[in-house]
Amino acid sequence: MSRAALLVLADGRFPAGGHAHSGGAEAAVRAGRITGAKSLEDFCRGRLHTTGLVSAAVAASAALGVDPGELDAAADARTPSPALRAAARKLGRQLLRAARATWASPELDVLARRFARGAHQPVVLGVAARAAGLGPQDAAHCALYESVGGPATATVRLLSLDPFDATAVLAHLAPEADRVAETAVRAAHRVAEEGADALPAASAPLLELFAEAHAARAGRLFAS
Repeated sequence: MSRAALLVLADGRFPAGGHAHSGGAEAAVRAGRITGAKSLEDFCRGRLHTTGLVSAAVAASAALGVDPGELDAAADARTPSPALRAAARKLGRQLLRAARATWASPELDVLARRFARGAHQPVVLGVAARAAGLGPQDAAHCALYESVGGPATATVRLLSLDPFDATAVLAHLAPEADRVAETAVRAAHRVAEEGADALPAASAPLLELFAEAHAARAGRLFAS
């Protein structure tokens, strides 16, 4: 494992397009679900244990070398919202472009040919982690950090939340994220042996509903 490569992949300045997405935070702010640091922490905790867990397990499985096509189909099945599926593939395309420019990898090249419209972002993340010499635990941590880092960053803009408070939320959640990463990696090892049905299927129906309403709304600050 290269800790430097892990920092590059997890860095918010890595040009993977995440800055344009709020992870559902914009819709949650509009609905009054996020009003400050405490409710942001609750929102992010919910994401950790639902979409974060699933994404982390998919990314960890891809880092182990599980077939990306199988994982992409499983990610699709676990994402009921068409708006969220479209966002995941758009983020996957952008991440793949950035990863191929950063790490030379035949696996990334094959992924680009196989998914011309983009694979789900966690699938690409896992293959990119593998190309960078990282393992399943690294991929899981990256996915989990993105699942909460996006909403925390977006809320600074949406609510003028103090950036120190938003960063404190991420720090408070770090031990919990570590535990979720362990769960995701255990699931990934089962996927490698049993197939994609062993992936978690934790759901967040309100996020799905918010995503559809958000996609139809004019004047959005974030794409999702």
